[in-house]
Amino acid sequence: MKRLFTLFAALFLTTATIFAGEEEIILNTPTGDIHGQLMLPDSGTPCPVVIIIAGSGPTNMDGNSIGTGMTNNSLLYLARELAANGIASVRYDKRGIGKSVAAGGKEEYLRFDHYIDDAAAWADKFADDARFNKIVIAGHSEGSLIGMVASKRSKAVKGYISIAGAGSPAYEILEKQLQSQPMQIQQESAAICKELREGRTVEQVPFYFSALYRQSVQPYLISWFAYNPAEEIAKLDIPVLILQGDKDIQVGTEEADKLHAAQPESSLYIVKDMNHVFKQCTSMDMNEQLKTYSNPEQPIITELVSHIVEFIKQE
Repeated sequence: MKRLFTLFAALFLTTATIFAGEEEIILNTPTGDIHGQLMLPDSGTPCPVVIIIAGSGPTNMDGNSIGTGMTNNSLLYLARELAANGIASVRYDKRGIGKSVAAGGKEEYLRFDHYIDDAAAWADKFADDARFNKIVIAGHSEGSLIGMVASKRSKAVKGYISIAGAGSPAYEILEKQLQSQPMQIQQESAAICKELREGRTVEQVPFYFSALYRQSVQPYLISWFAYNPAEEIAKLDIPVLILQGDKDIQVGTEEADKLHAAQPESSLYIVKDMNHVFKQCTSMDMNEQLKTYSNPEQPIITELVSHIVEFIKQE
């Protein structure tokens, strides 16, 4: 298992170029337009391009959680660091989020596969673009699973990166998150999940589960529960990089270990003092963590960038 970043990777950071700028890009889909930004390095020669997929919830293309006050610019920083190292990137507001809100449609019609198809379509969109010589997908958090399935669907993708991605199915993570709740709550949730896993919606759910298991979101959960990250990453026949912070209070290092075990040819790095939003944080204390989630001025940790740059630029 690889856990130390190399001098070779670090050199990319010290010999970095500057980025040329951004241009707005649009992916047309049957349900509406997906809006994104293409950031280009100031190289003038064909370069790799990374499709960056944001995590769950109302997270926009910059990595900020809309409507929560949690502005950290994690994905914007990542795009800038990649450009500074001669790598282009595409980041976008997922359907239903930010500028792509209209493409989301009604919640009851949204499926996990919509996100997968969108990510694969972005890769296909740039497959014949002469400005780029390699297409890589990088998925963060929930975007990790989206990215790994999309990497299989699009033949244009030549590398895949998981950042803080789960190795367990979503229903197992939900069960784990509810372990501190009374046993009755755990059992009720498990019963609902069982029905959803078998493709059946649940007409009546307890009021305290209305946010998590409301009728309109159940079809989405059914489509999400159908995917097991360990099984999906094992299907990839392209280079795979798995990155995980050891100060991540949302996803533990054991999840990265599961992904690596399922795809033994992957490279795994546990980044010291990195939390879920790529920021340096030496404490697992919630208050200390939240300071970084809401600090748009704090840059992302450099070791993360080193590993990504080395992986993308390898032959």
